[in-house]
Amino acid sequence: MALGAGKRAQILDGAVQAFQEDGFAGTSMDRVAARAQVSKRTVYNHFESKEVLFRAILDLMVEKVRHTLSLAYDSARPIKEQLYELGWTEGRLFVDPDFMRMARMVIGETMRDPILAEEMNKRMEYKAVFHAFMEAAHADGTLIAPNPTLAAEQFIGLLKTRGFWPVVFSGQAVDQDEMEDIVNDAVTLFLNTYGIGER
Repeated sequence: MALGAGKRAQILDGAVQAFQEDGFAGTSMDRVAARAQVSKRTVYNHFESKEVLFRAILDLMVEKVRHTLSLAYDSARPIKEQLYELGWTEGRLFVDPDFMRMARMVIGETMRDPILAEEMNKRMEYKAVFHAFMEAAHADGTLIAPNPTLAAEQFIGLLKTRGFWPVVFSGQAVDQDEMEDIVNDAVTLFLNTYGIGER
């Protein structure tokens, strides 16, 4: 069972599959029950409506991101080592097939629903972690990043270009070795632009 033990997790897993295949509008609770291999009554025992079920998936995804992306700049440690760890805060999500299936499903729905897209952008405040890191490193003199927002977006972009967006379209998550190469390349390229004494 991909999302963990218990009927609730089983239903969430089935719902992710159903929403990804048929979209929110095209998915019925019967379809969710079939994909989760539980009865329709069991689905309603845990989730009173399709809307509540979908929101539970969003909550699960947001919580997973918040839990994973937590790294503060440390002036006592080498910047290259810290950037590597920062890269892997995203990388751990990208190599997680369950997370990537949720991401694909949610992205598909946000493309159809601008209000939902705006809500998700507000809730997915993970960029703040990268921004704070870049800002602190610049203030400490270990990076030349006078525009920490741009630096953060570029670093995230280096990771997502190879580790996230191709997966969204192909459905196949990168493995640990591939992600290791992506993170190392991202750190090297980033330091070539923003590093001090790292060029």
